Amino acid sequence: MSMFKDIPVDVGVIYEGERIRRKDMYVELGGPDVKEKFELVRVKKAEEVEDGKITIVGPDLKEMEEDKVYPFGILIEVAGPKLEAELEGVIERRIHAFSNYIEGFMHLNQRYDIWLRLSKKSFEKGLNSFDYVGKVLHKLFKSELPIIEKMQVTFITDSKKVKELYDEALQVYEARDARARGLKDEEVDKFYGCVLCQSFAPSHVCVITPQRYSNCGAISWFDGRAAASIDPKGPIFTIERGELLDPVAGEFSGVNEAAKKKSLGEITRVQLYTAFGRPHTSCGCFEGVAFYIPEVDGFGIVHRGFKDTTVNGLAFSTIADSTAGGRQVDGFHGLSIEYMRSPKFLQADGGWKRVVWVPKEVKERVKNFVAAEILDKVATEDEAKTIDEVKTFLKEHNHPVVERWKEEAVPVEEAAPTGTLQEAEMIPVATAATLPITAGGFKIILKDAKIYAKKVIIRSQKSEKTEKR
Repeated sequence: MSMFKDIPVDVGVIYEGERIRRKDMYVELGGPDVKEKFELVRVKKAEEVEDGKITIVGPDLKEMEEDKVYPFGILIEVAGPKLEAELEGVIERRIHAFSNYIEGFMHLNQRYDIWLRLSKKSFEKGLNSFDYVGKVLHKLFKSELPIIEKMQVTFITDSKKVKELYDEALQVYEARDARARGLKDEEVDKFYGCVLCQSFAPSHVCVITPQRYSNCGAISWFDGRAAASIDPKGPIFTIERGELLDPVAGEFSGVNEAAKKKSLGEITRVQLYTAFGRPHTSCGCFEGVAFYIPEVDGFGIVHRGFKDTTVNGLAFSTIADSTAGGRQVDGFHGLSIEYMRSPKFLQADGGWKRVVWVPKEVKERVKNFVAAEILDKVATEDEAKTIDEVKTFLKEHNHPVVERWKEEAVPVEEAAPTGTLQEAEMIPVATAATLPITAGGFKIILKDAKIYAKKVIIRSQKSEKTEKR
């Protein structure tokens, strides 16, 4: 872009989706190894903002040690007669897209989960100061959102200052989320969609309703409405709700049409309140994942900040890889913390009555929105670190999911022994030239398979929908 002649690296949409691996990075800002990191937009009075001002608090890029990880914060203050506080979240979410326009500068996630990397190649080209990043953001924001008349950017890398503003940012996020609660999906005729993450997940279409926040946790229904009004051709758009096809699973004709159009036909049906069948797609910026645990017929939940392995032996990163990419994966469901507070949370699957394990940090954050008699029966990493320990905990606390275990298995009655069949002989129960098995987001294909079993158990058959939910 000609407007960036003073920037030492290229700037353009071509760099969206660029991944910078650890071996190729110069420095990392925020990310999973740093607790305090944030990006925050505040609307200010015109006299409080100096247009084009860029401030760096703490070491600049050129002063950082190579291969190191630093705490990081971005504070953007904007002013304009048409700007209101309700637009802060909308503007804030565009930091992700605009930062990724910069060659060799990777931005992932949002709010308090941001994760940035600068590549060695771009640093060597001269991208050695946040001043350049600030100039790019300033020009892109004012070009794409003309209602911003004045804008100043502050980059914070001083750990004490990051901590101070991080605590303030959390309070701002919570206040925004609280404003959005109360309105119901049934009370509106429009939802909103977001495709900001399609540079990383091409078939992902985030559907935002009053009771289902964006997966990233940064865009509410009110934010979506504001974004679509100020930038109708932007990445956040209006979805006509259409006909209600399934009130329990949350399927709407208008959502299906929008998902098909925006995913270029890859996704044709979406059910908003379930992790089975046609679940909402998952991007990669989600705050957490609900993952099905077949051994207990319930869900575990893990968030991005959880450092240990979950009860199924997998870390967040592994579960996220099985979920992300804009796919619909049965039993793996990317979601936001705010959606966990919603009455529509996994409504078709049993909601919180189906959740069996969750990190204590998440439990603390949602405790005021879940019935106490249920929440006390959900294990955390303090009570259970394995599936066997989860089972024990659920039984001891009489979790509702235990009722689902009581269905009796009916064994096939054994035939009388004959002289031609030995007692221990195995019998073939399945034979196929190609036998696909899907589990944990992976497909395993057995070639020329013949499966033998010593015993066959037949359970009463239910429809797939009823069985899973």
